[in-house]
Amino acid sequence: MDPCPFVRLTVGNLALKIPVASKPARSVVHPSSSPCFCKIKLKHFPPQSALVPFIPTETNLPDAQVHPIAASFHLSKPDLDKLVGKSIFAKKLCLEISIYTGRRGTTCGVSSGRLLGKVSVPIDLAGAVNKATVFHNGWITVGKEAKGSSAQFHLNVKAEPDPRFVFQFDGEPECSPQVFQIQGNISQPVFTCKFSFRNNSDRNQRSRSLQSEAGGSRSWLSSFGSERERPGKERKGWSITVHDLSGSPVAAASMVTPFVASPGSDRVSCSNPGSWLILRPGDGTWKPWGRLEAWRERGGSDGLGYRFELIPDTSAAGIVLAESTLSLNKGGKFVIDMSSHRGSGGGGGGGSNGRATPGSATSPACSPRGSGDYGYGLWPYCMYRGFVMSSSVEGEGRCSKPTVEVSVPHVNCTEDAAAFVALAAAVDLSVDACRLFSQRLRKELCQQMDLLG
Repeated sequence: MDPCPFVRLTVGNLALKIPVASKPARSVVHPSSSPCFCKIKLKHFPPQSALVPFIPTETNLPDAQVHPIAASFHLSKPDLDKLVGKSIFAKKLCLEISIYTGRRGTTCGVSSGRLLGKVSVPIDLAGAVNKATVFHNGWITVGKEAKGSSAQFHLNVKAEPDPRFVFQFDGEPECSPQVFQIQGNISQPVFTCKFSFRNNSDRNQRSRSLQSEAGGSRSWLSSFGSERERPGKERKGWSITVHDLSGSPVAAASMVTPFVASPGSDRVSCSNPGSWLILRPGDGTWKPWGRLEAWRERGGSDGLGYRFELIPDTSAAGIVLAESTLSLNKGGKFVIDMSSHRGSGGGGGGGSNGRATPGSATSPACSPRGSGDYGYGLWPYCMYRGFVMSSSVEGEGRCSKPTVEVSVPHVNCTEDAAAFVALAAAVDLSVDACRLFSQRLRKELCQQMDLLG
């Protein structure tokens, strides 16, 4: 499999110094009481925002371990071609950063921050697909005050190659589509998907197989989810299996906790989410690799809330890799990015094109939440660093053919790629599983008895 060229542009190591003498009387900024933030804009991409920490004026450099990456932009080959441009009349490409004092957000429709100043960093992405380039690392003067008394803004801007495997479903997951690998203008089939409904005999057979392997311990169905019959509205038993071109199963996504309407409502709530197990073959049976929970968020606009965690081979708790919200109206991208962002890019990419990674979408690598053991320095799952994968998700009622991007370092074999494809299918199917129960699903997602009812 040949990867597609991608470039990751990152902005990090932010800090701000404001000498006392340079502060206007009517807009006093005190490091201990007034926060600062910035908005980062790259041409053709939605802006991102990040907090900017104050540091004492006598300090030369910010602490890189505390505030490493504030924002990142993921650039495909078409993005790069569009940004680089060939016209002699094209302006030099720059990263524009606006620095504000005050808290982020709006009050009565008016931005609550006060603009302190703007900085511009020229960037040249022409050779970024082949080698890492640092465009700026140091201090920039902010504002028009005389040198030596003006505010100073510190940042690091760099681009580095980030090749990825790109996969495209040729149909909706519930329609048992083929999955193609995309490389430039060339696409070739690499997987087939089979959507089905599990029955009790299938569940019992899988449970017995895994139970015997575990030496009589409880099955993974009781360990990771609930298959019990529940009264009322529910969607359950969905399963999708990914096969390679020889027909061998190489990954699967199995709904292990039904998607159930909360009492007195017709929606799946965050207090009682449905869940999937992402399974990989091993030792003649299926082994859990990850768990995806999904629910329907309340608020001004409905959103798909999700949480994805890796399942260790030991009895340790799962490690959360992604937790955020997608717009059920506009769609967005499901993203696993283990960069230690400190800012926020808009709540998981809902409504954006997903190419700018939000800081709130992930947990920092090697500091798993929900785990009882925080000494994971050499733990195998620390291999998940930087960008891991993304998958496109369409809004409700739209034809969805997910596009999946997986970073090359995280694919060592066919089964690795298939696991991410199965996860993408589970995310996409969760949009339908979380539809209001007052709305009917398409026939492919309903068992025969549901259609008769």
